[in-house]
Amino acid sequence: MAGRRPKPKALKEAAGNPGKRPINQDEPEFEQLLNIDPPDWIEDEIAIQCWQHYCPLLCSSGVMTLADIHNLEMFCIAYATWRHSIALAGREITILQENGTLKKNPALSAANESFKQLQSIGALMGLDPANRTKIVVPGGGKPKDNKFEAMMRLMKK
Repeated sequence: MAGRRPKPKALKEAAGNPGKRPINQDEPEFEQLLNIDPPDWIEDEIAIQCWQHYCPLLCSSGVMTLADIHNLEMFCIAYATWRHSIALAGREITILQENGTLKKNPALSAANESFKQLQSIGALMGLDPANRTKIVVPGGGKPKDNKFEAMMRLMKK
């Protein structure tokens, strides 16, 4: 498909449908998740920690659905790969080959590739400020269960 990617129904409606083009009323809607544990096949501790950090954030903002789990899986694996690559490279930007010449540390190439994956997958989920502005979530994106806000309301009474 050539041209711009089509905007989701929620985005068009939130903007008031400025182009006045027909809105797809049959757009699929998936059930939102409240939280979900990382899949068993993810065994890397860094990937699991990444999942435990981002999954509740995405679920509480209404962004995460069952159809989006694969994006979070890829994001967490890419994050773990990036962290391991950076640790493996250490401070060594170049490495000495057997023939005595220097070449770029392969761990940095792996880190760069996983960083690009993080950027593109993170953008799909709105994990960077520019792409976050394009996401419309039910209820204005406010978390459903903000314990700090509830505590502050109780303190005001």
